[in-house]
Amino acid sequence: MVQSRDAERTRSELIEVATEVFSEQGYSGARVDEIAERTRTTKRMIYYYFGGKEGLFLAVLEAAYRRIRDLEQNLHAGDLEPVDAIRRIAELTFDHHVDHPDFIRLVSVENIHRGRHMEKVESLRELGAPAATVLEDVLARGRASGELRADVDAVDVHMMISAYCVFQVANSATFGFLFGRDMLAPDVRERNRRILGDIVVGWLTAH
Repeated sequence: MVQSRDAERTRSELIEVATEVFSEQGYSGARVDEIAERTRTTKRMIYYYFGGKEGLFLAVLEAAYRRIRDLEQNLHAGDLEPVDAIRRIAELTFDHHVDHPDFIRLVSVENIHRGRHMEKVESLRELGAPAATVLEDVLARGRASGELRADVDAVDVHMMISAYCVFQVANSATFGFLFGRDMLAPDVRERNRRILGDIVVGWLTAH
């Protein structure tokens, strides 16, 4: 039992440190030796738990996607009125992305590699399903009550929310330089968060 807890703790620590390294240096630049050194373990241990660099990267991606999916489930959107649920989902996504810039960088890294790593693990595809399911349930209730438009689907909404949220992190440095606005300043963050909610609700309630 103790060995099991120690193994899980070691595995979690490796994923945590690997998340930092992969998000900072990309897949090609990340070195297993560095991850081992930063976790005070061995390269051999990484291969034992994950089978190698790619297996570790996939575990990092899976953990990152699982974190936001768990947050969405814990929102209990089904207990909220459709319009309130949509706004809360948008705001939750915004907060998650701004609070976890490593997630945005990891997704960008995988897109640079044209998704060739994650396509090897079906569980990563399955982790995307709950996001659409939560939104589809809210949209269905909103359509039935006449509050929400019927000509968009859950993936449309998810894409629009994600695009706005990803921009806050991925382009914060260049956008801030060009327009002199600190995208991560508390007042700017709160304003942008509110704008996102207004955009999504305004779009979905327009008939």
